[in-house]
Amino acid sequence: MEKPTPDPAGLRKTYEGGELVEEALPADPLEMFAAWFADAAGLAALPEPNAMVLATASARAVPSVRTVLLKGYGPDGFRFFTNLTSRKGRELAENPRAALVFPWHSMHRQVIVNGPVERLSREETAAYFRTRPYGSRLGAWASERQSAVISGRAELEERWAELARRWPDPATAPGAAPEDGAGEDAVPLPDFWGGFRVVPETVEFWQGRPNRLHDRLRYRCVPPGTPGRGAIWKVERLSP
Repeated sequence: MEKPTPDPAGLRKTYEGGELVEEALPADPLEMFAAWFADAAGLAALPEPNAMVLATASARAVPSVRTVLLKGYGPDGFRFFTNLTSRKGRELAENPRAALVFPWHSMHRQVIVNGPVERLSREETAAYFRTRPYGSRLGAWASERQSAVISGRAELEERWAELARRWPDPATAPGAAPEDGAGEDAVPLPDFWGGFRVVPETVEFWQGRPNRLHDRLRYRCVPPGTPGRGAIWKVERLSP
């Protein structure tokens, strides 16, 4: 028997168990983010706490959105890596600003980041690329035309197999040790692949509360501070 389609208007959840008060916030939003990220990483119900929604827009202000993985954060911002010729890569080249959302639903929390975007250095990108599993490094090459229309999945798999023949997995070589699977030079860094840093101008912490009276506390960088190291932050409470 076919299951009935749920009515979205009837799906509701009451948010209990958390609160945000100004007096408990550290002066730096990155310190607060680190505490919440640690909570998320320790929760089994959140298998990928570093998954974040990335919103970009073209030079003509046409928006687009997708989920990517956070690969580092610190005073300078939030880092991720991608194909530079993809839609997000092209849009960030045209319009170097972005918004991030960390949707930690099972904790009734969100973190929302807005700010300008900077390209990471080739050296930093290469250092991260070498840490990726062998198959993922091949995958970066196989999806060279990321966001472009392709004929079918077979095209991707054939391309991946071709690349595997060109750059064999070091872990499968005779006498190889298991850790050789991430051989430094087995798969080179593609020219079309790179990293970005979202430099926060605002960081909002959202905590679900009963009766939809959610806590929303936003850190905003204020003059004479500038986003990044040495920023001066003002905390503002937003209406839910």
